Amino acid sequence: MKQVLQHARTGEITVEEVPVPQLLPGCLLVRIGASVVSAGTERASAEFARKSLLQKAQSRPDLVREVISKVQRDGIFSAIQAVRSRLDQPQSPGYSSAGTVIAVGDGITDLQPGDRVACAGAGFAVHAEIACIPRLLVARIPTRDPIAGDELSFDEAAFATLGAVALHGIRTAEVKLGDLVAVIGLGLLGQLAVQLLKAAGCRVLGMDIDAPRADLARHLGADAVASSASAFRDLCVEMSRGAGADCVLITAETPSSDPVNLAGAIARDRAIVVAVGTVGIDIERKAYYEKELDFRISRSYGPGRYDAAYEQKGRDYPIGYVRWTETRNMEAFVQLLADRKINVGPLITHRFPIERAQSAYDLITGKSHEPFLGVVIRYSGAGEDSRTLGLVPESATAPQSPAATGVSVGLLGAGVFAAGTLIPALKASSGTVLISVCTATGSHAKHAASKFGFRDCTTDESQLIHDSHINTVVIATRHHLHAKQVLAALAAGKHVFCEKPLCLSEDELRSIARAYLGIDSSPRPALMVGFNRRFAPMTARMKSFLGPISEPLALHYRVNAGYLPPDHWVNDREQGGGRILGELCHFVDLLMFLAASPVVEVEARAVGNAGRYSGDNVLASLRFANGSEGTISYLANGDRSFSKERIEVFGGGAVVVLEEFRRLEMVRDGRKETIHSRWRQDKGHCDEWDAFAKFVQRQSDAPIRFEDLLCSTLATLRIDESVATGKRLPVDVAAFLDAVQRTSGVSARPNE
Repeated sequence: MKQVLQHARTGEITVEEVPVPQLLPGCLLVRIGASVVSAGTERASAEFARKSLLQKAQSRPDLVREVISKVQRDGIFSAIQAVRSRLDQPQSPGYSSAGTVIAVGDGITDLQPGDRVACAGAGFAVHAEIACIPRLLVARIPTRDPIAGDELSFDEAAFATLGAVALHGIRTAEVKLGDLVAVIGLGLLGQLAVQLLKAAGCRVLGMDIDAPRADLARHLGADAVASSASAFRDLCVEMSRGAGADCVLITAETPSSDPVNLAGAIARDRAIVVAVGTVGIDIERKAYYEKELDFRISRSYGPGRYDAAYEQKGRDYPIGYVRWTETRNMEAFVQLLADRKINVGPLITHRFPIERAQSAYDLITGKSHEPFLGVVIRYSGAGEDSRTLGLVPESATAPQSPAATGVSVGLLGAGVFAAGTLIPALKASSGTVLISVCTATGSHAKHAASKFGFRDCTTDESQLIHDSHINTVVIATRHHLHAKQVLAALAAGKHVFCEKPLCLSEDELRSIARAYLGIDSSPRPALMVGFNRRFAPMTARMKSFLGPISEPLALHYRVNAGYLPPDHWVNDREQGGGRILGELCHFVDLLMFLAASPVVEVEARAVGNAGRYSGDNVLASLRFANGSEGTISYLANGDRSFSKERIEVFGGGAVVVLEEFRRLEMVRDGRKETIHSRWRQDKGHCDEWDAFAKFVQRQSDAPIRFEDLLCSTLATLRIDESVATGKRLPVDVAAFLDAVQRTSGVSARPNE
């Protein structure tokens, strides 16, 4: 299918063939008929992308501070690589469209294929022939005349998101029947607001410095308009008999604070002023103070916006408590369109087929020097429905048999970590062939495939797993998918490399152990979890230094993890499992490796939390079978600019300190050896993959024994449980395997 993409580094707009998106639970696949290009949001995004790196830095000093902190922690080359990876990611513009449902995901019962819907949401209602939209970001398009079969056009319904934005602004202003409402800025939002206010029984005054837009607002129902600030002040005084406007809606798009201060001048005593558009808010206090004005900022489409539980998980707000959610605002707007209370026809100045989408962006960014208002992209409906896109001839990259060329990879997931760290490590390995990459969205799959040289890209997970040219499945998706994908890949007879964590529950771990031990082939496929830190060069040197010590060790691991907001997907127990399961497993594995012994007991406590944190300030104590003791301080309440990881090991008259995998100090008998990497941090990703690849080709033993993978995962699950219960808990892998064997009858031969 065709999709409009914006390249973050240059701002270039292209129309590319990408796979059809994956249908996710709680979502719909919609064949788009029309979408609206936002002259505000999308123009601002395009203009920012076209800026030089220096100009971007000047515009976003917050991001500059993040980069500087990363340079200090990880080294300049690591920081440069991370920035380049971010800038290479294509953006998917668009957030307001309409089309026909072609498939319905699990959990949706009130819509079906063939239904016509309006769609919303940045990242969802993108400019593409087919889009995957969460249920609460769509509104059914009503039929205008059920008897005559008169249907609302997709061109009109595609304005539903913009209409919902205007409608929520009006609701935020608490407009009442008969109110005199002033609208400053008569672009798309302003024109829609004028019509909605008239439909609500208000008297409406409009102002825009563009006289033709002011005239259009008068044509569409405004009682009076002006095209200068002074004339608008006089108009408001006249129409209100000196009292001022009851409400003021600011629908302009400008960094200037002039609209906000004009609103203060024309509003009546104790009026409500609402900023709907993006404007400067350097408010002159005098007018707002003397009139005791109520200044509000309207947040997008309405309640539910930016709430992942609402938008992505479909958890609606009860109508008795929240009458007008973003979904119900969209439904109200399309109903007003169907009832002909709102007319968007005169607002559409340009229509482009998707093949000419570049012209639409030339228009809104001023390149074509042509006046415009509503810009619509149209879709023919004849787009290719394939979920897989071949990039190079199969014969050019596909081995005749997977074993012949070593490791032939199918990658599930291509997010920031995979694109910036994992795939470069795979690509650097001489024995690895990149066959296919699968992501939920076709644009991400196409970008990863083109950038790194995969043979094809797809959004069909099952097709990748069962591809006969692939012998190794690499899993880099969100955490809640790991166990399911590991099980599917093992069932298909593939070697499996799973980024941490292996799973999110003990039930899932039992299922994986049962599946792995139940494989009849000898040897079994390779199974590996991405515990890269044990493969880092400085870790290897550290391990060698500790090797001669025969007594138990004391190990301390401090992790300055940094704050993540509660709504981050990692903190979502359903998707990320929380940061203990999602990341602390890394540090459990590394301490096991350094102690050269499995964990047998854990205890953990959370630091007191006033509500800011998500259970991610944890102090964990680990006891190892050989008598060693370890502690992990995993903390989100520090400053990110400080170093993230520090390991200290004491034992046998020696001390070892590893800081950020860039500085290693080893002290014994009064002599100190220091190793320092000034420019780059190496956490072992390349060495980890090379070790796994050799194991796949049976050139070496398992880089991490299966029992150790079970132990680190089980210990992490127990730490999570200990935080909740306050109990000290055993970690018994032998008993765990015995239970798996008893309940399934599989042979406990993990190392064969």
